[in-house]
Amino acid sequence: MSNAQFDELPRKNMETATRLAQMSIENSKRIMEIQVETAKALVDDSVTNAKALAEAKDPQQAMNLRTQFAQAIAERMLDCARRVAEVTAEAQAQIGRMVAEQMSASTREMMEAMQKNFPGMPNMGDAGMAAMQQTFESVQAAMAKMAEMTMASFNQMAEWSKAGTKKK
Repeated sequence: MSNAQFDELPRKNMETATRLAQMSIENSKRIMEIQVETAKALVDDSVTNAKALAEAKDPQQAMNLRTQFAQAIAERMLDCARRVAEVTAEAQAQIGRMVAEQMSASTREMMEAMQKNFPGMPNMGDAGMAAMQQTFESVQAAMAKMAEMTMASFNQMAEWSKAGTKKK
């Protein structure tokens, strides 16, 4: 690895950390917006429900209203939980893609650096260089496949999470 490539590593790591922090802030903001929206709706519903209960003509009507209100609150809370779970699943998928991309790029850069450094080594004939080249290409292909499979796994987990929350 050359000095320039080595010097570039902290900058790349800082960029990745910054992207990760930004994603975290954005997703936290989305979750808080969902929670605030739900809280406001629950307060509004409570006021409406209290007025309706005050106008109930008999105890049976009041019990029916309370049952309806309880169901509506439960549905609103489940909807809130589903929406938060969707945001979380999307965040997990984003992080998974970022990790896979980072892993793939790092592997590619490492392989390129090693390939540049090996030609300068003594006693490295054409056959030896070809064998090393083939080894590097095989390792790079394997790492690319691992990164692809990692990304596919994160995407599948996100889909399962979404499907699980939609069933409820």
